[in-house]
Amino acid sequence: MGYIKELVGIDFEINGKPLTDQQKITLTAFIKADKVQRALQASSRKKQAESKSPIKPHSV
Repeated sequence: MGYIKELVGIDFEINGKPLTDQQKITLTAFIKADKVQRALQASSRKKQAESKSPIKPHSV
């Protein structure tokens, strides 16, 4: 999907259909699953970065 620039003097109006209850539930479930997946990826990247760190902090 691309970005459309509005021409001078022309207004674009988008009138989308409202989502059905089933579509809302599906979309909500997808967003929750995506957030969990991104959090897992971020934590695994952080662990990899920590394991590659040449300097380890000393405990005081």
